[in-house]
Amino acid sequence: MFAVYIQMWHIPCQTQAISCRRMVSCPLQQLGYSYIHGFLHDRPKPWLIVGLGNPGQKFEGTRHNVGFEMIDSIAQTEGISINATLCKAQCGKGHIGNTPVLLAKPQTFMDLSGESVGPLTAYYKIPIHHVLLMFDDMDLPCGILRLNQNGGHGGHNGLSLYVPRVKSVMQAFKKIQDFARLRIGIGKPPGNMDPKAYLLQTFSSSAREKVNISLKEGVEAARLLTSEGFFESARHFNLKQKYKHQKVDYLGFGRKNC
Repeated sequence: MFAVYIQMWHIPCQTQAISCRRMVSCPLQQLGYSYIHGFLHDRPKPWLIVGLGNPGQKFEGTRHNVGFEMIDSIAQTEGISINATLCKAQCGKGHIGNTPVLLAKPQTFMDLSGESVGPLTAYYKIPIHHVLLMFDDMDLPCGILRLNQNGGHGGHNGLSLYVPRVKSVMQAFKKIQDFARLRIGIGKPPGNMDPKAYLLQTFSSSAREKVNISLKEGVEAARLLTSEGFFESARHFNLKQKYKHQKVDYLGFGRKNC
């Protein structure tokens, strides 16, 4: 019986920025697949895991950049180096368990994230249901996580469909919404505070403690998703987060902001 030996992903010229349009070799070869007798062995399919944020030092540690922090947490825990620039994103290749993954932090600014995520999925031929998007969410209490599939953009510019001059992920996916999202709770702004100003602030010390815990829990979510698929992973993970939410309410923190 013919088989194929699949090596781990190989990202070319890891110390040099590369445009997807300039890559001319076969996408499977770029990911490290090698053909033997023209057949593929049944191995775990790759995942593209994307954290949304804004590039630049002045945005580091802000609420809007917690998606970048989640990528860094996964990379550090799983031993994956973010050492390549591909399709306008900082990228790293590696494994979560036995599953090959490509971690990405788009460097296009939040509202243009689709200019990076769209080409990455198209070039590497990653189906949309094997994309995990991680981003901040003001509708969740600080430090609470949710795994969701489908649904709208929730007013987030990285996903929005109808904001002028925005190239969001949903726009890049041609309004297809069948991809996994890890929503990272940052709480609502206090009083009448401008939401945009709130997003660009850093966390308070108490909120940072909650967020740091959620960054570790996000690694667990990625492990469950890549090993068990969405429905099983979401059921187990969200149930734990639900009780965590109830515990926060019980202690009197309610839906306080971060």
